[in-house]
Amino acid sequence: MPTDISPVASSDAFPNASPVASPSASADLSVTRLVKRFEKFTAVNDVSFEVEQGRFFSILGPSGCGKTTLLRMIAGFESPDSGVIAIRGRDMAGIAPNRRPVNLIFQHLALFPMMSVAENVAFGLKRRGMAGGEISRRVQDVLERVGLPGYGVKMPAQLSGGQKQRVAIARCLVLEPAVLLLDEPLGALDLKLREQMKVELKTLQAEVGTTFVYITHDQSEALVMSDHVAVMNAGRFEQVDTPRNLYRRPASAFVAGFVGETNVWSGTLEEATGDAGLVRTDEGAVFRARVAAGLAKGTRVDMFIRPEAVLIDPDGASCATDGATDGATDGAAGDGAGGGDAPLPVRGACANRVQVQVQAILFDGAASRLLTHLEGSRREVMVALPQNRLYDHIKPGDRITVGWDDRAGICFAAGSGR
Repeated sequence: MPTDISPVASSDAFPNASPVASPSASADLSVTRLVKRFEKFTAVNDVSFEVEQGRFFSILGPSGCGKTTLLRMIAGFESPDSGVIAIRGRDMAGIAPNRRPVNLIFQHLALFPMMSVAENVAFGLKRRGMAGGEISRRVQDVLERVGLPGYGVKMPAQLSGGQKQRVAIARCLVLEPAVLLLDEPLGALDLKLREQMKVELKTLQAEVGTTFVYITHDQSEALVMSDHVAVMNAGRFEQVDTPRNLYRRPASAFVAGFVGETNVWSGTLEEATGDAGLVRTDEGAVFRARVAAGLAKGTRVDMFIRPEAVLIDPDGASCATDGATDGATDGAAGDGAGGGDAPLPVRGACANRVQVQVQAILFDGAASRLLTHLEGSRREVMVALPQNRLYDHIKPGDRITVGWDDRAGICFAAGSGR
C-alpha cells in the first residue's frame, strides 16, 4: 500500500488497513473516520485517507457511492456526523467554506460572462482586498502557468471549452489554495476535448505542484491523471492504490469488476495452494488463476480475466501478461485436482486455453474486441483484437483458440462484488 495514502474503511471489512491516527507532517489533506448520514441512509461510512502535498488524488466510484458527499464535507458545504478533516494539520471543524484553504471546481464552470478572463481570475483577489498592482502581477503569472498568456483581455464567449477549463483552474490557483477540489470538471466536454484535457490537467498539476483531489465516475480520467486512486463503493473505500495496482492487483471483486473491462466466470475452487488455485467453471472448463486470501477448496468463486490478457492463437503469440509480470511467483495446484473430462491446464505462459466461436467483431480502433462464445455453450468471452493486421482474417463464425497466463485471472468469493 502506498506510504503517502492511508486507506481505511471499517477495520472489520479491511483487516489490513490501519486508521489515520493523526495527520502526517507532509499531508495536505487528512480525513479520519468520516461518517455522514442522511436520516437512515449512510452516505459516507468510516472513511479515512491522507493525501501528501503535491499529489493528484482521485476518488472513483459509481453514481450514489458517496464521493460527492465526501468532497462537499472537505469543502465545508456538509458537516460530518463524526470524524475529522484536517488541512495541513489544522482541524476544519466549524470552519466555514470561504475560510477553508481549498477551492472547488464544478462541472459547470460558472465563469462570469460579462467579465474578461483577467477580471474572472482577479475576482477572488479583489474580494480579499488585495492591492491592484499585486492583483495584476498574480493574474498575469497564473495565466502563463495555465498556458493562457495574453488571454486576459478576452471574454469567456471567445474561448474554447478547454480554454474555459483553464481559466476556471487559474481562478482557483491564483488564490493559492492548499488543496484544489474538482467535482467531475470534464463531464460537460465532448469526447475529443475530454481526452485532451486529461493530459493537460495532469501536466498542469505537475507543473504548479498544487494538491488536487478529483471526483469522477470515469475510470479513464482517474487512471490517466492520478498518482493514487480511491475506489469508493456504498460509502466505503474498497481500495486505495496506484492506477497500475488497481488494474493489475484488485483487492476485491468490486474493484476487479468496476475498474476496466473484464470477463467473469463462475465456478468452484477445486484446489488452492497459497495464492494460486484451480477453478472448474460452471461450463466444465478448468483454469488456473490467482485466488484471494482466505478462499478454500470447494468455495464458489467468480474468476475475473481482462480481455487484453486473452490472446488469440496462443501458440503463435507471446504470452507475457500483466499477471505474469506483477512480481508474484507462479503458484502450483495439484495435477490430480481436476477430475472429469476437462484436461488440466499446464502452468506458466498461456496455461489456460479454450476453443471459442467468434460471434461479432466490435471495431473501436485500439479498443477493438472480439465477442466470442465458449465452444458448446453460451458463455461470452470478450477478447482484445490488436490492430496490427495479424488478425484481419478473422470473421464472425470462425472457431479460434484463445489463451491466457495462469496469473492473469483472479478469483474472489462468488457474489462478493455485488
